[in-house]
Amino acid sequence: MNIGNKIKELRKQRGITQEQLADVIGVSFQAVSKWENNISLPDITLAPVLAGYFGVSLDDLFDYNLEKIKSEVLSIARKTVKYREKDQEEGRKIIEEGLKKFPNNDILLCNMLYLINYWKEPDKTIDIALRVIDVTKDNSTKYDALRFLAYAYKAKGDIGSARSALEQIPEIYFSRLSEMAYILSGEEKMKAAQTQKGVSLSNLIEMQSRVAECHIENGDMKVALKEYEKAIGILDLLEASQTWDSERKYFKKQISYIKEQL
Repeated sequence: MNIGNKIKELRKQRGITQEQLADVIGVSFQAVSKWENNISLPDITLAPVLAGYFGVSLDDLFDYNLEKIKSEVLSIARKTVKYREKDQEEGRKIIEEGLKKFPNNDILLCNMLYLINYWKEPDKTIDIALRVIDVTKDNSTKYDALRFLAYAYKAKGDIGSARSALEQIPEIYFSRLSEMAYILSGEEKMKAAQTQKGVSLSNLIEMQSRVAECHIENGDMKVALKEYEKAIGILDLLEASQTWDSERKYFKKQISYIKEQL
C-alpha cells in the first residue's frame, strides 16, 4: 500500500503544506514528511481522521482498488493454466509470487490446487483446500476446493473424510448456462447452449466411464464393454472434435482389454 504517496497526492490536491496538515490532525510535520517519503506509516487510529479530512473512503486512502486487485489476480491465475499439465512446478512458482503480493487470496490458492498432484501430495492439497474454504466468500470457489479436498482424502485412503467433503457440495440440477439457453435468444442463446452442450457431453462421457469401471469391479465385463462402446458411439454420433481423441483411445484400449478377458 502506497499510503504515503496517496497522502502526498491528496495534500497537494487540497493545496496545503505538510505543516498545515500536521496541525489539522495533531502530529508533527516531521511525521507527515516521513509518511510521504515512505519512511514510516501513520498510526492506524489516524486513518479515519485523514480519510475524513480529505473527504475520501478508507479504501481510497489506502489506494485499495478491489476491481484492480481482482483483475491483477485473474491475470496471474490465467498465466498458470498452460502449466497445469506440462510444467506444474513453473505454474506453482507464478502462483507463489502472486501470493507474496496478495497473501491468502482465494482465487490464487484455488488455482494452486490445479498445480498440485493430489495423489503425490495429498497433505499439501488438503492444507491449501482448507485455507481456500476458510477465506473465500465465493461459493463456486468453495465447492471447487471441497472437490480437491475429497480427492486428496481419497488419496490418503480416508473415504469418510472424502465423503464428508463431498456432502458439503450441493446438488445442482441446472446451471446459469442452461437457463440462459432457455430464456435468452439470438447469439447469447447460441453461445450458452453450445458451451453447456460441451460441459454436458464431458460429464456424460465421464459418467459412462465411471459406470463401466463399476461393472469391471463387479466382474460384469460384458456390461462394462457395452458402456465403453456406448461412450465411443456418443462421441461419434455428436461428431465430437479431435479434442476427444485421447478419450476415444482410452475407451478403445479398455475395450481391447475386456475382450481379452472374455
